[in-house]
Amino acid sequence: MSVLLLSAITTSASAQDSLMRITTTSETVVTTSPPSSRFAPKNFRTWSIGVHAGVLTPYTIFRGETNDFNKPMENWGYGGYIKKQILPAFGIQADFLAGYVEGKKASGISTLPNYENSRFKSHIDWSAALTLNYTVASFNINRINSVFAPYVKAGAGYMSSNVTLENMTSTGRGYEQNWFIPVGLGIKIGIAKGINLDLGYDVNFMKTSDFDGVQSGSYDNFSYGKFGLEFALGKKSSPQLSRYSAVADLREQAAAESAELRNKLLAAQIQAQSISDQYNNDKMMYDNEKAQMMKDFADDDNDGVANKYDKCPNTPEKTVVDGSGCPLNAKAPVINETKIYVTEADRKVVDEAIKNLEFDLNKATIREKSFESLTKVANLLVEKNFSLKLGGHTDNTGSMALNMRLSKERAEAVKAFLVSKGANPSRIEAVGYGPNQPIASNKTEEGRQKNRRVEFTLY
Repeated sequence: MSVLLLSAITTSASAQDSLMRITTTSETVVTTSPPSSRFAPKNFRTWSIGVHAGVLTPYTIFRGETNDFNKPMENWGYGGYIKKQILPAFGIQADFLAGYVEGKKASGISTLPNYENSRFKSHIDWSAALTLNYTVASFNINRINSVFAPYVKAGAGYMSSNVTLENMTSTGRGYEQNWFIPVGLGIKIGIAKGINLDLGYDVNFMKTSDFDGVQSGSYDNFSYGKFGLEFALGKKSSPQLSRYSAVADLREQAAAESAELRNKLLAAQIQAQSISDQYNNDKMMYDNEKAQMMKDFADDDNDGVANKYDKCPNTPEKTVVDGSGCPLNAKAPVINETKIYVTEADRKVVDEAIKNLEFDLNKATIREKSFESLTKVANLLVEKNFSLKLGGHTDNTGSMALNMRLSKERAEAVKAFLVSKGANPSRIEAVGYGPNQPIASNKTEEGRQKNRRVEFTLY
């Protein structure tokens, strides 16, 4: 039974894919399945710009408060950057920074009276640096666009600055340019699609010892604590590469594919159950028809004439009967019947209906283009009180149960249409023969199309 159901599922889609008519026709249905979205190419937003502001101070985590000046001061700084994300974890960005770095109490004059009021103030006119940005991890593996993205960065830059000194032996120096090495860490927090809050801390190591105007034995450095906003460039529908979580994306796709497979399996189970029910119904109908046939063709009175054709049933044993089952010495019953003549014009109406008869693919739904010629047949039946036998036939493609059902349903559909137009239902017989009465070979497509037909017998 299970083998039969599986066979019915796999073959039902291909059975009866042409129109059921007398004339040869063909119909091709092409279906395509969409490719799986897993590992499909994705479009990302890889360019972004950022602006930030924060505090500049000579105090750093590497040198503490002890420097050429013992009391670090805080001043506002500002800047921005342009970033290109190469991989989800790696990006390159160009940083820009400006502002003032200030300190008090020069350590070299701590014993002099003006120690308390000595100070330096370095003006960063401009600075530009190229840094590599590495995203350490994503704290949310359940979302394709992660919310938290900590990062570290390092690079090299070039700066133009000057410095002024107060209450010291020198008043400072003019603008000069120096190399520096920026390193930093921070975290980006997604606050909207394509917009991140950027919190970070940078230490800039100068390639000079007089950034603060005092020559010493070690290079100067200063820190920059910042907060800012990053804006992703590109289509809003595309995810930002720096916040993209491949693991979360894979999980979502796997979940979607799993749900799709479950739905397909459920649909297949429902279809298999439907075919099983139909098979049982068809088998019951076949058994009933077989039992009726055996009853009709039995000979209960043993006179040599089947019950179906015996007009004188229950004749005594050994009675000589004629072809209708009646004794030869008895008068056969007189049946008054009006002889019906079918003209060439009548046959032409039926032939035209046969040529125009079309059904929806694999269904018993008559197409609208067939209505006009079928209506003419119905008018002919009403006008001349003809009788009509409709025989539905199929090829041998698909299961027997499916073909028997489809041929019967299509013949019944034609009968229902004719009755709806006024024809006498008692004078129309609809029979489905399935593939049992081929008129051509089923080994070729041409032969199979000839076998898919509805026969009209007018009498």
